[in-house]
Amino acid sequence: MSIVSIKVPVIAESVTEVTLSQWLKGNGEMVKIDEPICEFESDKATLELPAEVAGRLIWVASEKQDLKIGAIVAQIDTSASAAGAPAPAKAVTPPAAPASTPAADKSTYATGHPSPAAAKILTENGVNPADVAGTGRDGRITKEDAEKSVSNKVTSAPAPAVAPVEPAKPAAPKPATPSVSTSSKNFSRGERREKMSRMRKTIAKRLVSAKNTTAMLTTFNEVDMTELLALREKYQDRFVKKYGVKLGFMSLFAKACAKVLLEMPDVNASIDGEEIVYHDYVDISIAISTPTGLVVPPIRNCESLGFHDIELKIKQLAGKARDGKLTMDEMSGGTFTITNGGVFGSLLSTPIINEPQSAILGMHAMQPRPVVLNGEIKIRTMMYVALSYDHRVIDGSTSVTFLVKVKQLLEDPTALLLDL
Repeated sequence: MSIVSIKVPVIAESVTEVTLSQWLKGNGEMVKIDEPICEFESDKATLELPAEVAGRLIWVASEKQDLKIGAIVAQIDTSASAAGAPAPAKAVTPPAAPASTPAADKSTYATGHPSPAAAKILTENGVNPADVAGTGRDGRITKEDAEKSVSNKVTSAPAPAVAPVEPAKPAAPKPATPSVSTSSKNFSRGERREKMSRMRKTIAKRLVSAKNTTAMLTTFNEVDMTELLALREKYQDRFVKKYGVKLGFMSLFAKACAKVLLEMPDVNASIDGEEIVYHDYVDISIAISTPTGLVVPPIRNCESLGFHDIELKIKQLAGKARDGKLTMDEMSGGTFTITNGGVFGSLLSTPIINEPQSAILGMHAMQPRPVVLNGEIKIRTMMYVALSYDHRVIDGSTSVTFLVKVKQLLEDPTALLLDL
């Protein structure tokens, strides 16, 4: 009997512990070499652990267990691979299924297995993954499959209202009973406890650290979005036709910020011990909401990218983030952050700094408001913007000037496009 121990690998220099989020292969099940056997949740991303050898899997750790780097997760009995080899007797079975069998042969470990985001949606809505058809690679259940299955479950829910279709009986007058006694039966005092995910714990720790260690202040301004809206409306179809992606506000804000950040390096700097690090490039972290929490992967060298490059990168990172596929490298770095609470309806907020960065720009919902232009009151589409900054690095006058310059570029997009 030959046993090989499978250990938690080194993921990144800063990661010392992971959580075994779920097993992908059952205890005692045969596995092939390089076949993923479980998923880990680290501080920043979800990762799959492949089998180093082929054989019979023996669980050592349990789901939701925290494990140090180098801890034993499972063991594989390699001697069982020969004993548990497939029985060729199956070839004798009559050809029952004609053309559909080749598709079945393509089944892998991913077939019928939900991605982390899909698994969360299915669990929350009580849907069995076995009842969901996966459209992802090798039949994996994607987030879209899960959402479609949940919506189908809601629309096809049993209709108890059909039962009371009996001939209406004359309602015999009953003594009036207090409505309180009936409605009080519906009161609930239930509670449930769930262990915080590793990502949620990391987010909490980083936010508290940013609040406690930075001298954080926020300055506000408002941007007239009328010209930007007209620009998008005029060129959107041609932009999509050429680049295959929509022209969003995020790329316009990112380019405006990148231009001003190069002019004002203090806002693009960070503190390292007793030194201030200035960057000659602009890596803008984009806040993306996922089922497991907020992630901020950076788009590197925004100052050198075109609008379509930024939009394509945002689309790619957002898709990977929501499917839990972001790598540690894609999650690290960034010199400045942009977050858009407006997509959720936020009118005004004070975003919190993403350490070790020194500033973060908050976008908000657009609203038509009366403003004074050349002595006349006009209705314009306005957006409040907020810049939270570390006062240890950035002076108040610098923060206000930065926000005013960004506002001017966004209100005159021609100057932004011409790099004026």
